[in-house]
Amino acid sequence: MIDLHGKVALVTGGSRGIGRAIVLELARHGAEVIVNYVRHHTSARETVDAVRAEGGKCHLIKANLADADSMANMFAEIKERYSHLDILISNAASGVLKPMEELKVKHWDWAMGINARALLFLAQQGAPLMVPGGRIIAVSSIGAIRAIPNYTVVGASKAALESLVRHLAVELGPRGITINTISAGVVDTDALKKFPNRDELIRASMERTPLGRMTTPEDVADVVILLCSKRAGMIHGQVILVDGGYAIHG
Repeated sequence: MIDLHGKVALVTGGSRGIGRAIVLELARHGAEVIVNYVRHHTSARETVDAVRAEGGKCHLIKANLADADSMANMFAEIKERYSHLDILISNAASGVLKPMEELKVKHWDWAMGINARALLFLAQQGAPLMVPGGRIIAVSSIGAIRAIPNYTVVGASKAALESLVRHLAVELGPRGITINTISAGVVDTDALKKFPNRDELIRASMERTPLGRMTTPEDVADVVILLCSKRAGMIHGQVILVDGGYAIHG
């Protein structure tokens, strides 16, 4: 059993889908979890209530990670409430699903800001609150290395996220803080429902995945717990694929 009692964890985008599964699993292993959200208040409150119903500790903070002042206010609240931060999960993601001809500058800037740039400033403000043994984990997707129709700006931002993790690893390693990326396969969350070709993506995923099923939010959360444990102390600057073998088909 991996014991995270006494640990404080921040999960961005923690109200739904993969974020919610990570929040619940961290709490089940004893961590006190800070749930960040920006739009889905009802879902965020339901996630907090679910943690507390199981006897866990949870705190809710609304903050827009695309806004520097909003992020600064979030960390000010964290510093006021806690003396330290042990785990930081950069999970919040956003973007538009459009063909190249329909993309605007604002679409590029929004996807890059939420999916990639936010991690830099989360790490910048979160790392000083960590002691050796701290963990930073970014959640990416298969679109960082595979072309998916209409996923252009999101995929590019996820690739930037994975590159950023490698560069941050060089600076955070000497502090005893590990940083890694978890790249999830096709996961049937609310985000996938926005894809016009959702059914096709699910069918292709089922056909190409050697383990014969979809990746679930809980699958991703399980790997988060592993990376947060002492046993993962020498996993650093890596991209961990959680896809049932989907990516090995090339």
